[in-house]
Amino acid sequence: MSSKDISPRLFLDDEFEETKIVPDKVVCLGMEFPSEDARREYFRAELRKKLPELKQIEGFPIGEDDDIINLSDPPYYTACPNPWLNDFIEEWEREKVQLEKEGKRKKSFKVNEPYASDVSEGKNNPIYMAHAYHTKVPHPAIMRYILHYTQPGDIVFDGFCGTGMTSVAAQLCGSENDVKALKEENAQIGVRHGICSDLSPIASLIAATYNLKFDPKVFERKALRILEQVEKELGWMYETEVDGKKAQINYTIWSDVFVCPSCGNEIVLWDEAVDLDKEIMKDSFPCPHCGNTCSKKNMEKAWETSFDSLLNKTVTLNKKVPVRVNYTLSGKRGEKDVDSYDIDLIRKIENINLSEISTYKLQEGYNTAQPIRSNGITHTHQFYTKRNFIYLNRIYELCKGDIFLQNWVTSTLQRTTKCYKFTLDRKFGILTGTLYIPSLNVELNPINIFNRKIKDFKSTSYLERGNSLISVNSATFIPDLKSSSIDYIFTDPPFGGNIMYSELSLIWESKIKVITNNREEAIINNVQHKTLFEYQTLMNQSFKEYYRVLKPGKWLTIEFSNTSAAVWNSIQNALQGVGFVVVNVAALDKKQGSFKAVTTTTAVKQDLVITCYKPSDAIIEKFEKSEDKAQTAMDFIEELLVHLPVHLSKGESTTAVIERSPKILFDRLISYYVQKGYAIPMDAQEFQKQLRERFIERDGMFFTASQAIEYEQKKEKCSGFVPMALFISSEAEGIEWLKRELQNPQTYSDLQPEWMKNMLPPKKGDVLPELMSILEENFIKDEEGNWRNPDPEKAADLEIIRNRRMMKEFNMYLEQAQKPKAKRMKDTRLEVLRYGFKECYKQKDYQAIVTVGDHILESLLQEDEVLLQYYDIASSRI
Repeated sequence: MSSKDISPRLFLDDEFEETKIVPDKVVCLGMEFPSEDARREYFRAELRKKLPELKQIEGFPIGEDDDIINLSDPPYYTACPNPWLNDFIEEWEREKVQLEKEGKRKKSFKVNEPYASDVSEGKNNPIYMAHAYHTKVPHPAIMRYILHYTQPGDIVFDGFCGTGMTSVAAQLCGSENDVKALKEENAQIGVRHGICSDLSPIASLIAATYNLKFDPKVFERKALRILEQVEKELGWMYETEVDGKKAQINYTIWSDVFVCPSCGNEIVLWDEAVDLDKEIMKDSFPCPHCGNTCSKKNMEKAWETSFDSLLNKTVTLNKKVPVRVNYTLSGKRGEKDVDSYDIDLIRKIENINLSEISTYKLQEGYNTAQPIRSNGITHTHQFYTKRNFIYLNRIYELCKGDIFLQNWVTSTLQRTTKCYKFTLDRKFGILTGTLYIPSLNVELNPINIFNRKIKDFKSTSYLERGNSLISVNSATFIPDLKSSSIDYIFTDPPFGGNIMYSELSLIWESKIKVITNNREEAIINNVQHKTLFEYQTLMNQSFKEYYRVLKPGKWLTIEFSNTSAAVWNSIQNALQGVGFVVVNVAALDKKQGSFKAVTTTTAVKQDLVITCYKPSDAIIEKFEKSEDKAQTAMDFIEELLVHLPVHLSKGESTTAVIERSPKILFDRLISYYVQKGYAIPMDAQEFQKQLRERFIERDGMFFTASQAIEYEQKKEKCSGFVPMALFISSEAEGIEWLKRELQNPQTYSDLQPEWMKNMLPPKKGDVLPELMSILEENFIKDEEGNWRNPDPEKAADLEIIRNRRMMKEFNMYLEQAQKPKAKRMKDTRLEVLRYGFKECYKQKDYQAIVTVGDHILESLLQEDEVLLQYYDIASSRI
């Protein structure tokens, strides 16, 4: 049989059988089964019956029924909405009663203050590292929050679970060693139950394999037997010849081929740009054919057309050729240029028919644009060399039905693509957050990665596994979770346009054949026609579900990772808009950041953590029964004060708690009244009067009587006091805040987390520019990326440039206002309006002031004394 006729179905097909072990009986949801296999098959059959109804739920994934069923391990994990969540919740609630009898939890458990400390945790943890994903929070960091807000037996939920670190953290709260390592005071050791769901099927699969019961020895035995079988079948594809002897290929380096812009001849980039002896890559070089100076900037890629048996048509891809082979012979590594043996082997593999293997078409998107336009890639299989694709597919065939083995395969998929970049230091890697295919890429031998991943997966074992549930759901609608059933929520949702999850997950999901339904994907994406408005709408729907399922009086913690003030405000508005009360913002440092976070001064090195709570039944009932809502305003404030941190320390000093200032307290009250549809009970002056009558003021903050005593006692033990930070709710306040902060130069990444913490929503109709824009217009940046206050001479120059920009923007407002049937402008910069009105007043252009004033939001005009003064004078003079 020639290689041309070879099909994956015709490879050796020895039945893969595991050594028979007499299983223990299994009890699940009150039913007894002779084995885990029997339990799995029963619930898979039940899941199949439920699929028609489940398909009506938002976010149901794209895939065939059989693929969804085979990927699931019900009732614990389903690759679709999990219909058994409430059944487990009822069971866990009964367990709580038993734990109370055993003295392991309290019937009455209340957390008054938020976990307000900044958290720093590294990522070098086996559970964190086993499978790559776009974003993760180290589970030890989440454990700190869970230990603070919950007690053993509580139910923790994450509707944007990613790889399930929230459930891992919940379960590891039952590990004495892991809890003690955190050194958290009064931490109650005991397993918490986790419920994780995500829109992404691959994220949910990874989460399941981190959380469900796992036998590392059985996994290792199965994985090694699969590798042994596939090596017998396909190991020949990774052989080379050295001095007449067979050697195993470790990796092959491939190079793009370009066309000289002068003579039109082909140039292999590796041959001309890489000098291994000197360990350099040249940016430019002479064409070997005509001598013309060439570089990637002035050359076009060469393209080649071939027949694709999977697509059953000819395709055109950018031309790549193998140039170098790294091998192992007799236990020693070596390297050589590609020779005729290697070329013949690749040609033989290229003739293999792949008609029976599946592939997925790339949809136009933000991340898919690069491989489509730059490389001609239209389908997922084209991200791989043919031999890697065949090898990976064969292993996956033997892993079907076992989620741990399937996930073992997906953990290798990124590093075996053409996206794996060659570097002279041989560390290699992919450009995270992209589908970028470099001009010099490394084709790794998969067997080496698979062997390493066996060790990685074995190290994810921990005794507390098996106390969590996994589901594929849109967070916008979770009907299988009943209202007021969750004790605590920790979540790390998508933030704006940071990451295009569904696009980046397609390589993984094409292998498991269950694809993200991105209709409800909460991102900002031009291709999906999702702006900040659509993103905020989806987040609002998600937070409504969070509010519904969380028990009254319980807490929600949200990790935030984005530099955009608009996204930050939209998140806080969405939270308060559904009824949550925001009480604290702290920092979370995940330490080893992404490549961009490590190497650039503009990347954010710290995430922010927003803490809020759902008001108690008592306060909700008071509001509903009270006819005079003004009388209940101070009751709301009292409950809020009880939930705020009493004392924060920074080094040896006491730090003011911003949330206890009268401005923030009033904002929280107004937000809650507006959200509930109640009339505003009082103005700011009356509010502050009542605040002082009922509560105790210390250092510009308000406390209950008992809190004031605690605050004074703790303050006495500190050597200094850090005063209340300047609030940033306008551009002018932001500039003043930066002037104070930049008394010592700082980078953008140092400033950004504190900027976000101290930022308040601007006045309605005002737009607060992004931090970077304010820095660029008002401050000086040195060569090392540090921002500082400008020298007096340069400050004047900056002021002139800034004023020109503002006047240009004001003239755009004027132009828009002068158009026929012009409507009021919803988004304007207050500082631009102030400057424009002042300049128009100088020029006696009163009509321009009135015209613009009539077309901005009336509330912005009426509530700003500067604007109103100019407007009134101008109105009287035209």
